[in-house]
Amino acid sequence: MTVIGPRWRHRGVLAALAATTATALAACGPATGGPARGAGDGPGKDTLTIGVSLSLTGDFADPGKAAKRGYDLWASDVNARGGVLGHKVAIKIVDDTSNPNQVTTNYTNLITKDKVDLVVGPYSSLLTIPASQVAKRYGYAFLEPAGGGPKVFAQHLDNLFFVQPAAIVKQGDIFVDYLLSLPPAERPKTAAYASLDDPFAAPLADNVRKRLEAAGIKTVYAQTYPDNLTDLTPVITKVASAKPDLLVSGTQSEDAYAQVKAMIQLGFNPRWLFVSNGANNPVEFPDKVGADNTQGIFTTGDWFAGSQQSGASAFVKAYLTKYGGKETDIDTTSAEAYSVGTLIEQVAKKTGKLDNKSLISALHSGTWRTPVGDLSWDANGEPKGHYTLVQWQKHRLTPVYPADVAVTAPVTAKPAWGE
Repeated sequence: MTVIGPRWRHRGVLAALAATTATALAACGPATGGPARGAGDGPGKDTLTIGVSLSLTGDFADPGKAAKRGYDLWASDVNARGGVLGHKVAIKIVDDTSNPNQVTTNYTNLITKDKVDLVVGPYSSLLTIPASQVAKRYGYAFLEPAGGGPKVFAQHLDNLFFVQPAAIVKQGDIFVDYLLSLPPAERPKTAAYASLDDPFAAPLADNVRKRLEAAGIKTVYAQTYPDNLTDLTPVITKVASAKPDLLVSGTQSEDAYAQVKAMIQLGFNPRWLFVSNGANNPVEFPDKVGADNTQGIFTTGDWFAGSQQSGASAFVKAYLTKYGGKETDIDTTSAEAYSVGTLIEQVAKKTGKLDNKSLISALHSGTWRTPVGDLSWDANGEPKGHYTLVQWQKHRLTPVYPADVAVTAPVTAKPAWGE
């Protein structure tokens, strides 16, 4: 899932970048204004070079490296199959140090100096916004695995495609859908909302609150806490005093861990607990809060161990062969980055060419199958699907809703901490 890590909120920079007007040009070459280079329409060279800026250092380094594994894995897979339209794929990766100024420089250099054929996206909405504007300026398609905040789509860029099932602020909708599918007597009667002051964590929680209030679930507490707050015990103390049946935590990674740790310390165990991000990390979450403290917590995802989505099993097999480990240890960001590559491959196969203009046009038509789901987009690159509701059961993330992807029924009363 897309997250923006702690200690990272370059607010003034983000606001300035989001306000930048992306110049709408026809699909043009990197520096000359000529045809975009690419397999099928390009100069006939042997290698299709794809540029990407990733956070290999800085606050986003962990998910940035997970994205790198996904991109590298797809490149090695497709090259083993003969490449894209017979062209070997080379991924050129540069480090943006988790900084939006550096990401702008990186994509500008990839396009104008390195003259890459295609570019794909970085990690986080913070970096995706300026990166996508550079891609638009030079007429490049911009498939991105990890930037689904509202400001990304508010740019109205027709070259951008978010490679997840839905916009991040809609991540909680599937949880609401599940609750409202229950008989009224079985639903929570009261709810509390504790959310991070973040471009999509807070809007996500607000969206859930709006829908649940409309369904008659009473709000007994709601607070958005600042992004520099590391000890969330005071927040959770107030939540606990309100005695809600349900706590909706609009979080990123570190604050999600801090919320859960505070609940454990205070002995506060709500019947229902939904944690938007952080809890959907199959490795970090149990490591940070304790594996026995994960049980019964709801979150959402697009890829998960045991997924039956198109190409998911092949992705897992290839991942374990290349990197080792267990299926339950695979970061979803790797699956999302890998899916970016599969879309490029599919477009090439369908159209017989891979210039940027053809890539943009093709992806705006029809539905495309990937390991993270069947994807289609509106004019602004916002996906039209929904996430899967998952719950921590027996120390692993388990799909529980909707019925067509569920592998077991949800646990409707969260176990005590440590069980």
